[in-house]
Amino acid sequence: MRRSAKILNIHRITVKRKLIFLAAQARIDQARLLKQLQNDPVVELQFDDLITSHHSKLKPLSVSAAVDANRRYILGAEVSVIPAFGHLAKLSRKKYGRRSNLHRYGMQALFSKIQNCVGLNALIKSDEHKAYPEFVKRYFPLAKYQRYKGGRGCIAGQGELKKLHYDPLFVLNHSFAMMRANINRLFRRTWCTTKDPVMLKNHLDIYISFHNSYLV
Repeated sequence: MRRSAKILNIHRITVKRKLIFLAAQARIDQARLLKQLQNDPVVELQFDDLITSHHSKLKPLSVSAAVDANRRYILGAEVSVIPAFGHLAKLSRKKYGRRSNLHRYGMQALFSKIQNCVGLNALIKSDEHKAYPEFVKRYFPLAKYQRYKGGRGCIAGQGELKKLHYDPLFVLNHSFAMMRANINRLFRRTWCTTKDPVMLKNHLDIYISFHNSYLV
């Protein structure tokens, strides 16, 4: 936003207000798309989480997203606060204390929004995250659910594309790669980091509208 303000010679707050306005417009467009899909439901759904950070890698955020595997629409994305994991977990607790895990609420928000536009007998695919089956069973009890072991990321696609001869979650991983390539704050190596998770959600909503309207 700072660079946009400098280029346009306007105040950064003006850019922020415009971002909020455009995000609101994008959510209207997305709601219209989801309503249209109720008449032509999704028959193959793929979903997963993209991990980013809130200013520091010690404060991670999860972006839960779902895509229509046939038409390549991004159906929705929700941002959730999660605790640090792996080798950063101990350092994160020491510096910032215990962080809430709101991933469950993000998944609930995502699935409740897309539930009516997914066919009752749809094929649903995800990786082997232990929390996923609960939500699929709750929101799509009649769907056929397939889980796949995650693969190692390759250099191409910001690390989201996988080193697999055949990637069963290619459409989703390609969509994540496009998100990282088009949204500056999601770059893997960047100093343009998210300072407010709400603004990240706004940025995502604008990109999703652009993706669904122009890129597919």
